[in-house]
Amino acid sequence: MEKTRIAVLVSGGGTNLQALIDAQRSGALKSGEICVVLSDRPGAYALERAKMAGIEALTIPRGGGQADFEEQLTQALTERGAELIILAGFLSILSEDFTRRYPERILNVHPSLIPAFCGRGYYGLKVHEAALRRGVKYTGATVHFVNEIPDGGRILLQKPVPVLPGDTPETLQRRVMEMAEWILLPEAAELVSSQILQEKEQQA
Repeated sequence: MEKTRIAVLVSGGGTNLQALIDAQRSGALKSGEICVVLSDRPGAYALERAKMAGIEALTIPRGGGQADFEEQLTQALTERGAELIILAGFLSILSEDFTRRYPERILNVHPSLIPAFCGRGYYGLKVHEAALRRGVKYTGATVHFVNEIPDGGRILLQKPVPVLPGDTPETLQRRVMEMAEWILLPEAAELVSSQILQEKEQQA
């Protein structure tokens, strides 16, 4: 069966990548297949996760500036026939030039209920610190398409997660990952992969 070719972009430990790999193994992600994992940081543990799963793992360091980095990234994606790009803990902002090449073909998971606690500067623990400072009773995660505005693309899926008394940024981060991010990202990957296959069938 034909599958949508997925490239996953990572910067760190790769827990969201692992959720995608697990979904692929279980059959929850059946319309898409991860063909390559690309990191902007040498030594990111996500690359080890990819290798352990038998997936090609590449590093494209950011030494030569944004344009050079994105040119190398585009070349790597094109050579591997990537049809869907998933940002899984990828901490680099992609330029408008890059995102315009892949309209509604780049997915990102953000650890809040957009439009709360999102945009430039809101990533990782900073999101959860902001949620706790504001005193919200619920936070969560959002999977959205990526465009030129940080966290500004069309929302695909959202899931609320309760904030509990005594939460620290770290405990809240863990709950949001377990209850929302690791569930939503594979769901969104399957949804969009399936849509891509349907579009290709219609064009054939």
